[in-house]
Amino acid sequence: MIIVEIPFGKTYLELQLPEERVEGVLESRAHQYRPEAGEEDLVKSALINPVGSLRLSELAKDHKKIVIVTSDHTRPVPTKIIAPLMLAEIRSVNPEAEITFLIATGFHRATTEEEIVNKFGEEMAQNEKIVVHNCWDKETMVNAGKLPSGGNLIINKLAMEADLLIAEGFIEPHLFAGFSGGRKSVLPGIVSDVTVLANHCSEFIAHENARAGILDGNPLHTDMLYAAKQAKLAFILNVVIDANKKIIQAFAGDLEEAHLAGCSFANDLAAVEAKPADIVITTNGGYPLDQNIYQHVKALSSAEATCKAGGVIIVPAALGDGHGSADMYEWLRGGAQEAMDKIMKIDRESTIPDQWATQIMARIQLKHSIIFVTDRDHQIIKDMGFQVALTLEEAMQKAEEIVGSKAKVTIIPDGVAVIVR
Repeated sequence: MIIVEIPFGKTYLELQLPEERVEGVLESRAHQYRPEAGEEDLVKSALINPVGSLRLSELAKDHKKIVIVTSDHTRPVPTKIIAPLMLAEIRSVNPEAEITFLIATGFHRATTEEEIVNKFGEEMAQNEKIVVHNCWDKETMVNAGKLPSGGNLIINKLAMEADLLIAEGFIEPHLFAGFSGGRKSVLPGIVSDVTVLANHCSEFIAHENARAGILDGNPLHTDMLYAAKQAKLAFILNVVIDANKKIIQAFAGDLEEAHLAGCSFANDLAAVEAKPADIVITTNGGYPLDQNIYQHVKALSSAEATCKAGGVIIVPAALGDGHGSADMYEWLRGGAQEAMDKIMKIDRESTIPDQWATQIMARIQLKHSIIFVTDRDHQIIKDMGFQVALTLEEAMQKAEEIVGSKAKVTIIPDGVAVIVR
């Protein structure tokens, strides 16, 4: 028997399978990677040795208004480690600087006070100025021209009026932007809903280069990088983390050069060979990314790359926030084919909220049966065209009824962390 631990919320589910039925276990090598130093030392080293840039302390001299863009509650960025080191670097040369943390919620809901404390720690949450971006609040935005794709580029005013704009974040494979991190702090992080919608159009999502691990020729990446440059994002500090959300490497410096260095490192660890099977078990890596159905396009896109046509994808997920998108819920209630037909007729300037995630989800639903494993509201899940089970064992039984009791199984314990080729 093979025993595999499957992330679920803040804990794990255990799965036992006969060895002969397991086609493969696809895991990022980041999970076995042994870093050369501890988390703080890795970040300090990155700050001391920036890629393609002066040190942050040099850049921060003589600047009054400094804005640090930081990821929101849906991203497991270890801000408690990163932010104090960035602050120390800045304040070592500019103790009087007015520093604001701008939480890049993108198109997500607002980060709560509790989540801010969890992210920054009690002391920083109380003593630092922290602003939550709201992409729908037009009063907090400023027009910054046009994207290469032609969409309107509207960016948070705090960022545009900063004397120095910097960002922290993390780098992992991203299902349509290639990789997270770097330029994504600006678009979609701190732009208007109008800009997000233009960038996330059906034409771009359907593009052959809008896939995990691909930056060259990726139209979404092109827009994102342009937006970050227009916002004058001067310095980034991005980390790569393992399955335990621990930092294994850090990259600081120029928006583009430091990000590419980090993407190269992440790619070397994340790229795995597909192991086609009739049953694929995948997850979003547990908390915080398994809080809703919406976020699971990430894990499902990895499973899609190794699941045989007509096969079954099983997704253990805590789903504490339910569907996570009323728009996706309404789209999929009418069926995957109907949703896809409607979405592909929508032009770039008329993109509807969350149609991009729905487009990917519908694409996968049209090829595979999807079973969520959760104790949350089963009716919502069924309404969206998915099957549901209370346990992994029940899900396996349902899958075997579709593809047979001897079907091979491929397991992706953290579908967000891998690039399946």
